Amino acid sequence: MKLTRKFLGATAATALFAGTALADPAMVYDLGGKFDKSFNEAAYGGAERWAEETGGSYRDLEMQSEAQREQALRRLAESGSNPIVMTGFAFMSVLEQIAPDYPDTTFTIIDGVVDAPNVRSVVFTEHEGSFLVGMLAGMASETGTVGFVGGMDIPLIRRFACGYAQGVMAANPDANVIVNYTGSTPAAWNDPVRGGEITSAQISQGADVVFAAAGGTGVGVLQTATDAGILSIGVDSNQNHMHPGHILTSMLKRVDNAVYEAFTEGAEMETGVHVMDLAAGGVGWALDEHNEGLITAEMHEAVDAAEAAIVSGETVVHDYMSDNSCPISVN
Repeated sequence: MKLTRKFLGATAATALFAGTALADPAMVYDLGGKFDKSFNEAAYGGAERWAEETGGSYRDLEMQSEAQREQALRRLAESGSNPIVMTGFAFMSVLEQIAPDYPDTTFTIIDGVVDAPNVRSVVFTEHEGSFLVGMLAGMASETGTVGFVGGMDIPLIRRFACGYAQGVMAANPDANVIVNYTGSTPAAWNDPVRGGEITSAQISQGADVVFAAAGGTGVGVLQTATDAGILSIGVDSNQNHMHPGHILTSMLKRVDNAVYEAFTEGAEMETGVHVMDLAAGGVGWALDEHNEGLITAEMHEAVDAAEAAIVSGETVVHDYMSDNSCPISVN
């Protein structure tokens, strides 16, 4: 039976760990919680798949504030959990400090790179997956204007935006791409109301397809788009089921696979940087019964061809994080 707890604060944490040995392995979610229907929930899905297939148990913690990052990791390490997986680049600075203090504990950080002998750093080529859903957006749009709503304005999310814009322009060179971000602090990941407001503003500018890469904030983007009768695009997890017939597709970021592999390989996993790209199935797009009526044969063929070209190297999607620039101008 899987054993889980919620990380609430110093007093609750003391009670949480008192008098009991921790299960092995463990995971700490980024702010927004494990049921954010996006990034964290994808990680949760990977842990659950591992538990169901192996019969094993694990601990997972949800933070309530930035201040709990270090406390969570140290308490898990000191209590014997191994490996310890964490979701999100925001753990980088904390992990850099504590990894050397626990040389016998293996850590996995998703979406961040920490150079330490006991750390696996998992990164994804989000720009490749975003290119594919951008092509679908460009082909599905009737107005020629599409939108992108990012969460926290950081290079990682600009990578999504740039890849998306390249895909849109590959499908329709005359298209207009509107890009907005929810904020500049971690609160940007969990503000569905603000996500809805930005979406409404983009719709007023003519956008009829909007891609949300904003964690829990994206829930507001998808809902507002559905209410307005336009199409949206989900992210990380397959979100097509949330609004069947209204979500064009979801850009899949297989965080679940990263967690599943880390738990499966255990404390003896290979450390270092692991890149999960399109060729490795790390990113992609979702097609199921909820959106199959929105994807024409022409769209499917075009995206399949683009995917093959990216995997073969014939098409290279520019990575914003390579030089903090994008070849496509966006508003």
